[in-house]
Amino acid sequence: MPTTMRRTGRLTAALAATAVLGLGLSGCFAEPSGGTGTDRISVAHMQPPRSGLSPMSDDAFKLSRWSTAETLVVLDDLGDPQPGLATEWTRTDDRTWTFTIRPGVTFHDGEELTAEAAAASIQTAIDSTPVPRILDGVKLTVEAKGDTVEMTTAEPDPLLPNRLSSPQLSILSPNAYAGGTVDPVGTGTGPFELTKVDGTTSATLDRFEGYWGEKARAAGIDVDFVPDGTARAAALRTGEADIVEAIPAGQASSIDEKLLTEVPMPRTNTLYLNNEKGPFTDPAVRAAAREAIDRAEIIATAYEGRADEAAGFLGPALPWAAELRNSQEYKDIVSRRAQPAQVDGVKITLGTFTDRAELPEVAVLLEQQLEAAGFVVEQDVREYQYIEGDALEGKFDSFMLSRATILDSGDPVAYFASDFTCEGGFNLPQLCDTGIDDAIAAAAQAEQGDERRRLTMDAEATILAGDAAIPLLHERVIQGETEGVEDAVRDPRERLLVTGATHVAP
Repeated sequence: MPTTMRRTGRLTAALAATAVLGLGLSGCFAEPSGGTGTDRISVAHMQPPRSGLSPMSDDAFKLSRWSTAETLVVLDDLGDPQPGLATEWTRTDDRTWTFTIRPGVTFHDGEELTAEAAAASIQTAIDSTPVPRILDGVKLTVEAKGDTVEMTTAEPDPLLPNRLSSPQLSILSPNAYAGGTVDPVGTGTGPFELTKVDGTTSATLDRFEGYWGEKARAAGIDVDFVPDGTARAAALRTGEADIVEAIPAGQASSIDEKLLTEVPMPRTNTLYLNNEKGPFTDPAVRAAAREAIDRAEIIATAYEGRADEAAGFLGPALPWAAELRNSQEYKDIVSRRAQPAQVDGVKITLGTFTDRAELPEVAVLLEQQLEAAGFVVEQDVREYQYIEGDALEGKFDSFMLSRATILDSGDPVAYFASDFTCEGGFNLPQLCDTGIDDAIAAAAQAEQGDERRRLTMDAEATILAGDAAIPLLHERVIQGETEGVEDAVRDPRERLLVTGATHVAP
């Protein structure tokens, strides 16, 4: 079945320490950009590179957010695949796909994009250790044929085009792979060329005049890695950064609201209930816990109102979810929920971790709400590295965490399979229900598009009907932009930030 798609200043580590001490920030950034065509955009990122900006790691998302490395496929707002460095693709049989490589594309080092170069980039990802998580469990072969790349999977995989949108599968020049590590400096294809990286402190990008598409409006990007949230907030207040990533909620009140945008994240704070042993093996007791929770109180208290109440696992970052949740089919499935039991003195353990600042406070609120309903709650709160093993082994009656609901493919079915199927690798509720497994399998086998989205929501409804887990809220991230910044991307998937259209108006 053929498928053809169309694509529609420096802040150093020393500054971060200075900001914590409350000292001045002036002079640490370059002057704010001026929007004249020679202007540059200054960006303050939360996390420094962890793997030298290797695209085989999560650092790939930085390369994507700077529009320096590009992929064969991109995703639209619905999560459907659209052309990138591949202009079209055809599924020739259940396991084989052919991607046509875009002509006239030049890497930043002057090399031409060819099918051979694209195939070599994908092959490097296949052969890497560890393999990029988007290919985890996927057996894939790749071969250049003329101006096309043919890819074959061991099993039918309707999500292959989505997988190829992952920044970890960016296509780089053959020169990027000449050394012992993958080097993205000067080897991408995007509107900005990465020209310099200063360890975990900063990076510099310049407009690439030979870009295959519309040239960037800004002359370049000056990136600083600023782990300290106070320093990032101060950089936005003073105008020393044009775009600031992840303003802490506690700092937001000190900043002009006109400079802040709350971006819904595909991340849900969820309370998982142990279905294998303990009090929550009884669906009526699970229902009692569900009815005890006051989401509005949690959001107002722990998140200062900067989150969204969860009606299901998939939140505003996936705008199609809310509409499908109103279907009669969905409502009929959820209506199978058990009626809540009357509980009195039922002892339960509640686990969570300290790595995300809000979770311990949420745990305290949950304890209060559950105890008001008749439960007796014992909390266990540790660093994530010390508690994950116990959680996965089912040692808690309930466990609460913040969980990403779409992985690198931009599709939530993999999350459902991981968290709620008998063989799921992150099955915190110790759940094994054939009805749920069947619903998730039906969604996984569907082609990308409306039918897959409908089946995905059927799967969500089936999980909710059993109260295996209680979605509490959907998180937001606060993005800061100084006045004059235009066309910065507010991307829930955190793949885009500065594009060729982004600039600072004079």
